[in-house]
Amino acid sequence: MIISASYRTDIPAFYGRWFLNRLAAGHARVVNPYGGPPGRVDLTRAAVDGFIFWTKNLGPFLEALEDVDARGFPFVVQYSATGYPRALERSVIAPEAAVEHMRLVRGRWGPRSVVWRYDPIAVTTLTPPAWHRESFARLAEALRGVTDEVVTSFMEPYRKTARNLDVAARAASFEWRDPEAEEKRALLAELAGIAAERGMGLTLCTQPALEGVSGVAPARCVDAARLSDVAGRAVNAKQKGNRPGCLCVESRDIGAYDTCPHGCVYCYAVSSRAAARNRFQAHDPEGEFLFSPVPLTGTPSSPSRPASRG
Repeated sequence: MIISASYRTDIPAFYGRWFLNRLAAGHARVVNPYGGPPGRVDLTRAAVDGFIFWTKNLGPFLEALEDVDARGFPFVVQYSATGYPRALERSVIAPEAAVEHMRLVRGRWGPRSVVWRYDPIAVTTLTPPAWHRESFARLAEALRGVTDEVVTSFMEPYRKTARNLDVAARAASFEWRDPEAEEKRALLAELAGIAAERGMGLTLCTQPALEGVSGVAPARCVDAARLSDVAGRAVNAKQKGNRPGCLCVESRDIGAYDTCPHGCVYCYAVSSRAAARNRFQAHDPEGEFLFSPVPLTGTPSSPSRPASRG
């Protein structure tokens, strides 16, 4: 089984000690996001084919990657770096630091071990399409030779996302919008060309309505073929996407929603920054759960299919 750590929160940035403790214990328990019984995820070497790490700050986790490698687990890092202004990303590290982290991973574990995510594309008066073209080109040039793929998607205006954006827009005096499909397609084509000039393929994360743009392929964020290349052996997993159009293979996610304190106002995984900060402060790195909001008793069962990465 492939383990996702995690599209529900940023484990490398904030919960590395907990992760290593669970790896040593050989299991983690996970709250079911749909309200069902909690699950128990086996993290032993016999059960785990590899890890997918999702992050916006790998710095606190770099030493942990050595431990993961020493235990014989292959991994791929999905690293988000956009360089957005603070009004959108309140506490994310500078993109230059993210680029350096990606270079370190590439140098240590090879070019297939890290994927850049320019994700999501948020169109605002602070970040209009021209801003995206310039920012993307600058980051793509810095990452030339570091990775062969950049994953992107347009921000989905889910109810909680729209609510959080509206609050931030009023506070920082900006406006946001969800562009029409043709405008999105035109920008994707431009970004794909920029990426190709730097030796990267641009892939689109689970937005099938925008597929068909020249130079843009559907993303496989949990990718058994990429993980196989890193591992040097075949990692077999069946395709089991999280929502229509998702081409990811089957995985188990060990994160928890409303636990990432980065404060990105477009985030689908956090209903409010205050809730995330409170849960982060209440986190017990020695516990079985990343965060358990209520007392849990009884024998855990397997969690259901994970929610989508928006």
